[in-house]
Amino acid sequence: MTSTLLQRPVTSPRPRVPGRVRRSRGLLFYVALPAAWSLAVFDIFIVVWLFVSSLKTTREVFDSPFGLPSSPQWQNYQVAWESAKFGEGVGNSLLLVFVSGIATLLIAAPAAYVLSRFQWRLSGATTVFFAMGLGIPAQTLFIPLFVALDKLHLVNTMTGLIIVCTGTGIPFAVFFLTAFFASLPKELEEAAAIDGCSPPYTFWRIMLPLTRSGLLTLFVLQAIGHWGETLFALILLQDKTTISLSLLRFMQTMQYNGAQWSVLFAGIGIIVIPLVLLYLWMGSRLIEGIASGYGK
Repeated sequence: MTSTLLQRPVTSPRPRVPGRVRRSRGLLFYVALPAAWSLAVFDIFIVVWLFVSSLKTTREVFDSPFGLPSSPQWQNYQVAWESAKFGEGVGNSLLLVFVSGIATLLIAAPAAYVLSRFQWRLSGATTVFFAMGLGIPAQTLFIPLFVALDKLHLVNTMTGLIIVCTGTGIPFAVFFLTAFFASLPKELEEAAAIDGCSPPYTFWRIMLPLTRSGLLTLFVLQAIGHWGETLFALILLQDKTTISLSLLRFMQTMQYNGAQWSVLFAGIGIIVIPLVLLYLWMGSRLIEGIASGYGK
């Protein structure tokens, strides 16, 4: 009997969860989760309603705002495209998205790698400096950016707008990629150093490919933000246009020529629908990349 008791494993009692913690968990489950689902359902409803309204006539928009169109008016998209001159706006927005996205990755990835893998006296202060850039309101940058770009003769050029979007996107990009590089094992760098690889070679050929999920997630997030860029484009561009400026000028024109609300909805759909399709295509990868990045 004594030997049997001695052979039994000694299990420590499970720690008791305080009542305050249990109540907070219950609050999150019964309040926060339904609220998040409600917001998600509302957003989906707005996108569907926008698409359905873009296929109606203007009279149907007011007579049956939540009903289906009697006959889909696909020509609304053609009218919106031609009237708002979306061709130039889409081209400039695509140029802005791809060039600023690639430039942000080329600048932020090496900076994030250095901040996460190398330690020196000012490494912590430098990381905080990049993080502080996330809290600067964009409205406070309009006047100094306009003056600086005017001195460089970059006002009313896509080059100036690309530089601004790249610079404003770097703080978040560095903060986002730092977590990915910090999670990589240091044994990879040690093995590369033993093989005679230089630090730049180790970064470009070994470490950077391992963070491709984070790079892809960051590029898509930057593309979503820059696709509908309006504030900086409105300040810096005069003769040129982006897709959001084309829609804005189209709305101002229709105020004097009679508002065709179904055509306006079609113009908004031209901006929104590509982003929805992009998310449906890469939604799982985006969620996985964001979760892995912030989880590390």
